[in-house]
Amino acid sequence: MQEERRNKTKTAKDEVLGSETVFEKIRGRTPWIFGKALRKPKILFPSLKKRRMGIPLPGKSIAVIGVYIILFLLQTGIVYLVFREVPALGSNQDGSPMFLYPDINESFIIEGIVASIFIFMCSIGFILLYQASKFVYNKSVAARYLAVGILLILASFITLQAMITIKLGQTLFNV
Repeated sequence: MQEERRNKTKTAKDEVLGSETVFEKIRGRTPWIFGKALRKPKILFPSLKKRRMGIPLPGKSIAVIGVYIILFLLQTGIVYLVFREVPALGSNQDGSPMFLYPDINESFIIEGIVASIFIFMCSIGFILLYQASKFVYNKSVAARYLAVGILLILASFITLQAMITIKLGQTLFNV
């Protein structure tokens, strides 16, 4: 009776095309290679210890702060300021100071620094939005992060738009 069951399972498996595993296909065609049993060879690798130098590495937060400092300097336009040698501030013909250069293609040093600060504030706002997603179960903390992040993003956007509007010589509020 057990032989009948084995024969039925073999015939049922043989009837279905492609039901054999790769190992069954190879062993059926090449019995002289694998023989009756396939054994996994045992390889003993020597345990070699690599010598490592014990150099202290800075933490991830220091690396992130370094990246943000570099981004801040690039956003300020440090390359532009060095090559063009622009003035720090300007003045009108009556002697009052100007913080924004009247042309859209030129800028003062202080203008680049202020714009970079607001772009940096905007990126901090986006980081706070990301941090708010980590506090799903603590809704009060998530709401605070969201509120501060959205406030920073909107404040920096409105301020940068106002700076561009003033540089173009248009009125700030078209009322």
